[in-house]
Amino acid sequence: MAFGIDKKKLADWKKAIDSGEIAFITHYWLDSRFPEAKTVTKAGAKDLDMLASWGEKYGLRKEWIHIRKDGYSHFDLLGDRQIDILKKEGLNDHLIKFGLIKE
Repeated sequence: MAFGIDKKKLADWKKAIDSGEIAFITHYWLDSRFPEAKTVTKAGAKDLDMLASWGEKYGLRKEWIHIRKDGYSHFDLLGDRQIDILKKEGLNDHLIKFGLIKE
């Protein structure tokens, strides 16, 4: 279950994807399969080859892409990998807002 995200943030994420970018959105998330994870970051793109190449530099495998018919395919980033990737992508605002690091 996702929460802690508003319609504007979601629309901005989709707009960035539609414009050809790799876009990031982080929100609170509860899933019994991942009880230690309280947040998830979705790293999405329209171009699946571009997304796969981007993910490869972080050790993400192409088959881990959640392929969506609506065009908003993405990797789900969780835990330490989520924190590491957000830091390397310069997205400290995501880390701070969701309490993944302290300011």
